Amino acid sequence: MSPTHVLVLNSGSSSVKYQLLDMRDSSRLATGLVERIGEQTSRIKHTAAATGDTREQNGPIADHQAALKAVAEELARDGLGLDSPELAAIGHRVVHGGMFFSEPTVIDDAVLTEIERLIPVAPLHNPANLTGIRTAMALRPDLPQVAVFDTAFHTTMPEQAARYAIDTKIADRHRIRRYGFHGTSHAYVSRETARLLGRAPEDVNVIVLHLGNGASASAVRGGRCVDTSMGLTPLEGLVMGTRSGDLDPAVIFHLERVGGMSMDEIDTLLNKRSGLFGLCGDNDMREIQRRIDEGDAQARLAFDIYIHRLKKYIGAYYAVLRVDAIAFTAGVGENAAPVREAAVAGLEGLGLAVDGDLNAVRGDGPRLISPAGARVAVAVVPTDEELEIATQTYALVGKGS
Repeated sequence: MSPTHVLVLNSGSSSVKYQLLDMRDSSRLATGLVERIGEQTSRIKHTAAATGDTREQNGPIADHQAALKAVAEELARDGLGLDSPELAAIGHRVVHGGMFFSEPTVIDDAVLTEIERLIPVAPLHNPANLTGIRTAMALRPDLPQVAVFDTAFHTTMPEQAARYAIDTKIADRHRIRRYGFHGTSHAYVSRETARLLGRAPEDVNVIVLHLGNGASASAVRGGRCVDTSMGLTPLEGLVMGTRSGDLDPAVIFHLERVGGMSMDEIDTLLNKRSGLFGLCGDNDMREIQRRIDEGDAQARLAFDIYIHRLKKYIGAYYAVLRVDAIAFTAGVGENAAPVREAAVAGLEGLGLAVDGDLNAVRGDGPRLISPAGARVAVAVVPTDEELEIATQTYALVGKGS
């Protein structure tokens, strides 16, 4: 029988998240995280699904090669090592694929070269993704390795949505356009929303709101993305945990010319010291909600700005689509009932509303929170990016393995 296991790796600059799945039933066999790579306080946390047992080790892990070796050792302790004959492939999350990669791709030298060429538009993510890929390839050079790109789902956007209104020659020379991110999440959630409604994805138009510390919106028509909020980088769009989202570009000129800030300082400001954190000092929506309940005016203002931007995107994508459903997902979208309620409040004329009782219910699976008979379904759909990566990886290589 052909091997059916897929290992999913998400390599960050100082961390590796991983999951091992059996694609016969999409079940998880193991999950884990290696964090603080390169520090004396490194940690690996591993959970074996069969027993539910969690193991944790603390101590220095020098680099990504040592991290993946530690992952392999933990998997081997459960009889699921990288040398297992059941392992069909390794699927890698790659943040930026540009316009070149519109689907999952088996990794070879040419693919590695192109991912490397995209580093200037993803300097925080693609180098770490490359390190994880090269390390895994060295450990299992005989095994198919597949890159699944955050940007791929958004390559179906029409030019009028993807292009910025700047000189086209300059834009083309420097590959400046809207690429979008969180694509595996938007793909998975839009498809699961259609399933929740009992309809085929090609028959459903969905606004997907991926609301986590990073946040993005997408307009999905019949299973294909036609617009999204993030752009050349993950900085554009919604108000996020620490990122500003949409901003007048002249603010950057002003900060440099009048504020005397360097480009690096402005980059840090907009990516790490803005958004909810910049507005009120907290980027955890639970803490912001607690402060609001205690009458904190600054937290209330931050929440209101967050919701205002969110509503603007809902309205914009309502104009792009004949909307059948809106789906909330990711950490905030799945768990913050006040955010969902506020996001559609006042939009009843567009057929949007939430049922207070349904919205208050916490659950693990996809669920509708709109009133019965609502013109537009409002749903909470938990995302599963690892399953999406594994599914795309196995669909590409599984049958031939």
